Amino acid sequence: MGTHVIKMPDIGEGIAEVELSVWHVKVGDMVVEDQVLADVMTDKAMVDIPSPVHGKVIALGGQPGEVMAVGSVLISIEVEGAGNVKESAQPAPVKEVPVAAPKVEAVVESKPVAAPAPKAAVCQGPMVARAADERPLASPAVRKHALDLGIQLRLVRGTGPAGRVLHEDLDAYLAQGQSNASAPVAAAYAQRTDEQQIPVIGMRRKIAQRMQDATQRAAHFSYVEEIDVTAVEELRAHLNEKHGATRGKLTLLPFLVRAMVVALRDFPQMNARYDDEAQVITRLGAVHVGVATQSDVGLMVPVVRHAEARSLWDSATEIARLANAARNGKASRDELSGSTITLTSLGALGGIVSTPVLNLPEVAIVGVNKIVERPMVIKGQIVIRKMMNLSSSFDHRVVDGMDAALFIQAIRGLLEQPATLFVE
Repeated sequence: MGTHVIKMPDIGEGIAEVELSVWHVKVGDMVVEDQVLADVMTDKAMVDIPSPVHGKVIALGGQPGEVMAVGSVLISIEVEGAGNVKESAQPAPVKEVPVAAPKVEAVVESKPVAAPAPKAAVCQGPMVARAADERPLASPAVRKHALDLGIQLRLVRGTGPAGRVLHEDLDAYLAQGQSNASAPVAAAYAQRTDEQQIPVIGMRRKIAQRMQDATQRAAHFSYVEEIDVTAVEELRAHLNEKHGATRGKLTLLPFLVRAMVVALRDFPQMNARYDDEAQVITRLGAVHVGVATQSDVGLMVPVVRHAEARSLWDSATEIARLANAARNGKASRDELSGSTITLTSLGALGGIVSTPVLNLPEVAIVGVNKIVERPMVIKGQIVIRKMMNLSSSFDHRVVDGMDAALFIQAIRGLLEQPATLFVE
């Protein structure tokens, strides 16, 4: 028998180290060629590491969450053959799975009674008691769905990564019917002493690192402007009524993308990347709009490439396609990189004002807040209008405050007079 040592492969793009996200095998397991051994996380993607040989796992080279250098020992496999230690002449081929959920299990401790293992807890049913001030993990879409259904999220057991509440968990909660109607009430007032420790690894670690890096390196400043979106909403409704059945429904996002594209013609300094190490600003003619998208594993930013060359429906189709790919873990690395400016929106949960964090090395991010109907004074008359705030952030090292204000004002003018979006 011999030993085949598999080293951490060179995934490319100059990556020197990756994070070991999850093992799919353990010591003693028999593996076959092309079987996935582990998932590793790069800056943008989750990557599968398959086995190049048949054999028995005899040693693992790291623990989930550990950052490993390219070329370090990943796993050792006992194989048929001579007794020499062999290393793969070529690294094992890797398969990119950009946003596959890292398999993170929460460590739960209960005092004075020991808590069951996390997997056992998940199987106990869709109902769970949480402290009144405990905020369960859930995406904005799930929170909105729960709000619409009248469900208190703290009473729903999450089966997603790290106990995240998913749409299926809401369905399971509702499926219980009235048979356990009194259980949530009693559980809501139960005294709790348990604690939960969630390792920050995988995609969550990458998000944390990028957000921290952005706030430490860039000189953020935000600018908020109020926009009357009544006219553009009327146009959107008209277009959906006339063409929705054949071309697809339009949301507000394609109009915002179009407004950004047109405004950037006069403010090219916003469509730029700043290399703060080389002290070089690169302004780009192509407008690659990153659209911040919430997924079950965290915030993704898929990229609508060449937005300057897309129609409303083309942009709408691409935004929907990329959002679905990100949420389903099927977005490629190329689809998650290369943006020149970012658009972020929390949809119906958008609030009144937000302070978005820049997506470095970009220098501008446009944040969308929710639309509300408010009384406004127009030509001395009080009328009801649909109003929305844009809460946008900029890198003050590159963008001057006056230019940022004028840029957002330009977007405002285009949206308030939507015909100007299409006048060349």
